[in-house]
Amino acid sequence: MSTVFVVLPDGIDDPARPSGGNRYDRRMCDGLAGLGWDVRELAVPGPWPRPDAAALSRLARTVASVPDGGLVLVDGLIASAAADVLVPQSGRLRLGVLVHMPLGDVGVPADAECAVLHRARVVVTTSAWTRERLLGRYRLPPERVHVARPGADPAEEAPGTPGGNRLLCVAAVVPHKGQDLLLDALRGIPEPPWTCTLVGALDRDAPFVEDLRRRAARSGIGDRITFAGPRVGEELRREYQAADVLVLPSRLEAYGMVVTEALAAGLPVLAAAVGGVPEALGSTSSGIPGVLVPPCDPDALGEALRAWLRDGDLRAQLRRAARARRPALEGWDATARRVATALAGTRNGRPSVRTGRAAPA
Repeated sequence: MSTVFVVLPDGIDDPARPSGGNRYDRRMCDGLAGLGWDVRELAVPGPWPRPDAAALSRLARTVASVPDGGLVLVDGLIASAAADVLVPQSGRLRLGVLVHMPLGDVGVPADAECAVLHRARVVVTTSAWTRERLLGRYRLPPERVHVARPGADPAEEAPGTPGGNRLLCVAAVVPHKGQDLLLDALRGIPEPPWTCTLVGALDRDAPFVEDLRRRAARSGIGDRITFAGPRVGEELRREYQAADVLVLPSRLEAYGMVVTEALAAGLPVLAAAVGGVPEALGSTSSGIPGVLVPPCDPDALGEALRAWLRDGDLRAQLRRAARARRPALEGWDATARRVATALAGTRNGRPSVRTGRAAPA
């Protein structure tokens, strides 16, 4: 039996803190165990990816507890911010890093992330976009960087409504998810009637949430916007079943698990064309199962929303494409198999000693 020590942020199973990264980590660990791996989960509390001294000390003790030659897969939220801890240990361990999002894109020093990734024997990314981003920025050996996209659970097809006026946005309510852009787009669409439910944590950036509430009220659309808070499990499935279309206005998105979750329920997607979102959306013989708009452009998003709400033929076309996309969505078993294959490759070879430097942006 192969053993892997998986170093994770604390609280990945906390229903009050749902995120794509947390869900990926949980399904990956469970999937590896289902394939016969001995998975040792090592949770490290701390304000990742901006750790304090106490968090780094806890991480150092955790990694030091792994026996020599042990296979360690570290969540990138921790790894990319902890070069001083992980690089010195990389010689005695088989180090792997799971990168959900290149943290050089969100303020973590690129040289630190680069140093860790160059000392890793394997890097697993959750999208082809992220892989290409890392290869281009850090000049990593391509054979050590693998893609294991998130899976999607089968879901009952959402019935939808004739007018398509039930809009759903599933994302933590924080600036990089772009709910402010969505409100700017919606305030210019008084008719036909619509409602929009924002599903996602409301405690990550309380001032941002409060500003959204005020803006919605000033714009006269406050009674159409529901701040539903976080939803997981059956509650989240009910939100998809009650919706007509998923709207994802993110400024930054490495993949967009909610895109494939929506498609699994037969929901079309209106989204900003950022990061891995086009990859998650995909295409079918019936066309693209949604509409992609330029990022950070509320006018373009508003045009797409107006077209969706006013054009019945467009809704029918996008729904056909979304239904056609459902059978092609892979499950979490495929994700686990790809991660297992990548980890198994660490038995051979060692990482390069050089740490490299980030390429100019």
